[in-house]
Amino acid sequence: MSEERKSANFEAKKVVVQEITEKIKAAKSVVLVDYKSLTVAEVSELRSKCKQANCEYKVYKNTLVRKAFNDLGCKDFDNDLNGPTAITFGADETGAAKLMVEAAKTYEDKIVLKSAYVDNAYVDKNGAKALATMPSKEELVAKMLGSMQAPMSNFVGVLNNLVAGVVRVLNAVAQKKA
Repeated sequence: MSEERKSANFEAKKVVVQEITEKIKAAKSVVLVDYKSLTVAEVSELRSKCKQANCEYKVYKNTLVRKAFNDLGCKDFDNDLNGPTAITFGADETGAAKLMVEAAKTYEDKIVLKSAYVDNAYVDKNGAKALATMPSKEELVAKMLGSMQAPMSNFVGVLNNLVAGVVRVLNAVAQKKA
């Protein structure tokens, strides 16, 4: 192989590693899965589900993904990056894990959860499964706001009834005097 061809190939790989690194940095979560024997139709369906969930499903060479994680200072994925590996980049902390756990159920023995990367930290297989059971950040915020709003609504209702009662009493007194 000529030196020029090796250099071009090396540069192309550097570009892909940079792309992977940027995707990891931009994602709130990254989930690695082992995929085997998926048909083209199943992969297309999975990519479509990912797109609907605001996630991205990609397959890269393990060595390039390993290099990207190593560049980010995370060497925990070295053991997980063996065999066929697909990566799901999620826009939130739990969406990609939920999607891949569901896919593992849908495509029995064809998709196996390996690990995840959330909040700049390695999450093992069991942690990724647990992550899939958690509500998303948006759901938690909505629940919290709802629980905070309920007492305020009740308080406003009590004040309204109190004021309405006072108005009724004053109106009754005014009618008696008139």
